[in-house]
Amino acid sequence: MSLRRVSCAVPPGRFSRRFYTSQAAPVTIGIRREDPERVWERRAPLTPDAVAELVRRDSVRVLVQECERRVFPVSEYLRAGAEVHSTLEPAHLILGIKEPPLSSLVTSPVRPINQNILVPRTHMMFSHTVKGQDYNMPLLSRFLAGGDYYADSKLVGKESIPQLRARLIDYELLTGTDGRRTVAFGWHAGVAGTLEALVAMAHKHLEHGVASPFLYAPRPHTSPYLDATSWANGLWCHRVSELALSGRLGLTKRISSNGNVTQGILSILSELPIVMVSTEELLALVNDPETDLRKIYVVHALPNSYLSRIDGSPYERPDYYANPHKYRSAFHTKIAPYLTLLLNGVGWNVGFPRLLTTSQLTLAKRLVAVGDISCDIGGGLQFVSRATTIDAPSYDVNGVTVVAVDILPASLPRDASVHFTEKLIRYVRSIVSDYKGKKGEDVEATGALKRAAIASEGRLQQGHEWLAEKVEAWRATQRSPTESTCTSVVSSEIEGRRSMIGRKKRVLVLGSGMVAGPAVDELAGRPDVELIVASNSLQEAERLVAAHSNASALLINIDDKTRVSQLVKESDIVISLLPAPLHPVVAELCIGHKKHMVTASYVSPAMRSLHSRAQSAGVLLLNEIGLDPGIDHCSAHSLLSRLRSENKKIVGFTSFCGGLPAPEAAEGVPLGYKFSWSPRGVLRAAGEGACFRLAGHGWEIPGERLLLQNFPDVPLSNGLRLEGLANRNSMHYTETYSLKEEDLRTMLRGTLRYPGFASLMHSFGIIGLLESSKPIFLEHWSSFARLALEQKFGLSISEGDIPSLKSAIACVLPPSRIAPLLEALTWLHLVPSTNVSAPPAPAFGSLVPVPRQALPPVDILALHLAHALRYMPHERDLVLLHHEIVARDSSGAEQVHTSTLTAYGDARTSAMARTVGLPVGFAALQVLDGSVSATGVCGPTVEDSVWKGVLRGLESKGLGVKESVKPGPSMEGVLAAGLQRRPL
Repeated sequence: MSLRRVSCAVPPGRFSRRFYTSQAAPVTIGIRREDPERVWERRAPLTPDAVAELVRRDSVRVLVQECERRVFPVSEYLRAGAEVHSTLEPAHLILGIKEPPLSSLVTSPVRPINQNILVPRTHMMFSHTVKGQDYNMPLLSRFLAGGDYYADSKLVGKESIPQLRARLIDYELLTGTDGRRTVAFGWHAGVAGTLEALVAMAHKHLEHGVASPFLYAPRPHTSPYLDATSWANGLWCHRVSELALSGRLGLTKRISSNGNVTQGILSILSELPIVMVSTEELLALVNDPETDLRKIYVVHALPNSYLSRIDGSPYERPDYYANPHKYRSAFHTKIAPYLTLLLNGVGWNVGFPRLLTTSQLTLAKRLVAVGDISCDIGGGLQFVSRATTIDAPSYDVNGVTVVAVDILPASLPRDASVHFTEKLIRYVRSIVSDYKGKKGEDVEATGALKRAAIASEGRLQQGHEWLAEKVEAWRATQRSPTESTCTSVVSSEIEGRRSMIGRKKRVLVLGSGMVAGPAVDELAGRPDVELIVASNSLQEAERLVAAHSNASALLINIDDKTRVSQLVKESDIVISLLPAPLHPVVAELCIGHKKHMVTASYVSPAMRSLHSRAQSAGVLLLNEIGLDPGIDHCSAHSLLSRLRSENKKIVGFTSFCGGLPAPEAAEGVPLGYKFSWSPRGVLRAAGEGACFRLAGHGWEIPGERLLLQNFPDVPLSNGLRLEGLANRNSMHYTETYSLKEEDLRTMLRGTLRYPGFASLMHSFGIIGLLESSKPIFLEHWSSFARLALEQKFGLSISEGDIPSLKSAIACVLPPSRIAPLLEALTWLHLVPSTNVSAPPAPAFGSLVPVPRQALPPVDILALHLAHALRYMPHERDLVLLHHEIVARDSSGAEQVHTSTLTAYGDARTSAMARTVGLPVGFAALQVLDGSVSATGVCGPTVEDSVWKGVLRGLESKGLGVKESVKPGPSMEGVLAAGLQRRPL
């Protein structure tokens, strides 16, 4: 946007007297010092040579602030014709690299070459506001109308001429007509980032006991010029060529993007003995024992090699940028498992698929180091949680060294500054011409500057209007309770919404996992609620709140107790969707700040120990408000309450619940099961004992026999065949449901599975796959069953000896179970190919990386099943909850009453997410509205308002629990008969 001259229409004395002199002044450029806190920032936006040319050719006055760290001494600028100035207040255009401290930011109007006229000055920098970075909203606020933000000027009180606000131009947004960035340090970032990553990789190899030749790689900041770095390259590159790399390490690098960063990366790697390979060659390359380890194998993975549409269509760039939500990334399975070093230069925006998530990082078993040259915190590489510095360039995430230096080009300050100046000088001249009144002399540069302006004339420019809410949210935190909120920078529509801040009820959701979506939607559906979703995955949190104007996302580390405590303090209620062991930690903070808390998890001993403290503080810690536990408690309590009101005695209570794949998704799948979370809990539960009463007989089943002592037929449905497993100690729930143990002939809670689950899981256990003690080391997946057998029974079976393997299995399993076991193991690629007829299966052996270290068999199996038995995007899940209560009336007659919930997932939300997340939301709103008076550690049956509110909410969402009277006998007889048939 062209600069706008505004006649001064304010009372005399409002501005400094020097603005009213009649003497003409040249256009003035200011080169500011960088933030003193950025000790390694030594770059300059203009070199002394460029300053000399501007002074001589363009008759420009140049001011420079003193800075002893800057790569060009002030003396060079003075020789070029610049002047030293402490504040740069006379400058029309102020140039810097990074954003300045607010205390030094000059945004007041400036006098141009004509008298009695003021114009807004211009700032150019990497402002780090483009993506709504919270920490720089105070900076952006200074460029926008509203409030007393002329802290640096002589203006009195509120500013009255928004058009005089300074213009903010961000280098990151300067592009050509083709959309490509024209002013950047990408090439130098690629060079410096590659060197830093190679050094970090060498240090990690040294921790593994291997002295890599990359120990000789120079760190970029140790060389004054690129020529010196190149000279050093010759020495260490020669060492790499001389020394064979250890076969334990392997060395495959991946580089991303195809721009200046990539060219910088390749300029360094080209000095090495590299071989370029395709993604399709990776598996063979890694598995081939003849691979030449004196070479460095580089895969330049372009988007079409790992991105595709969810419907299976191939990647198309225009469609991808128009519809990123319709795409998914297979980088974690196609490329990451084969890499030793990942060099990433791809930028990322909210709504786009991530390159590699934190959970997917565990699949990259060969990966030693990551160089995130883009340094996009919580972005394409989700696990990059913070930036690093040149003096401390790396940190570890799950054993992988992460290099995320946010000022990489500052390692090469002189060369980077020269290159930057060459690209920037054209735009500087265009702005100078504009101030001189010679607008539009360089049409292309003028257009680029207009596109790169984030703020001008006190307003956010086109494409950046969404930042208004971010700025206003920050401004709201700066106001006193009595201060009016009418001075908003946002549109009237947004202002109307934001004027409610301070009167809304604030809900804090900690965590953004699979069940969070329905809870967030329910809570944010209330206009009187202000919702904050705080997560270690900013992408997930932003996705959850994207559709809600009264919700915002925060990136947070739960270990940052100070920040979490502050968030809890500022909230009215806290919902913890974090892993269960973290709930007591959050509960402690809630007690300290006297805030209520809701969570879906079981009451743990650590949580129960907080009961008296919570009561003393008047705080409710509401637990067990998901599906199981949660809806099961609410629906059981509802039915039991009605039966008691009819003076009926409860003599039998049977309850089964299961989260399963829909039948079509379970067909032909080992175990008839799919995992939407870590399988470790399922495998652990398969070895836990159970205690229950059934048909008048008490049962205690030890953990090692639980899978044998299963219920082969749970008659809940005419259309589905189901089996069941007893679920821990059912007798504890007599107290929960206020039942009299002496009246009960049946008290049983169980878990539902499809037929065959228990038998196959037991077979897994028999051959050693569920052992949790002695670790084993795999070289490839097909050796897993053999090694587990060998370890458990002290056998020795030759690799690939199928007859011996089958013979060993036949020694420990009955004949009827051998074929199903081998079919499952073949499907899962856990044995070599056999003659057993097995259904076709995906090539999990190539998709799931083998663990890099020895692990107990049960952990190896859990890792494999998490991938092999995961839900595909087109597959549905199923939730079944069924209570059967036998009630006896005063005449001694018995009736069987049932309470049932059946829910299927859909393309948008899984049934599990809805049945866990919605009850959390319903219960939290009940507490928030003051409908719950209980305090202490409680479950959903603590008050009618909780469990009734949950059931009413579910009914409104089409998830109502159906109660009925069952004709005929209860299921007790069928269950008991099936259990009795099992071997003892």
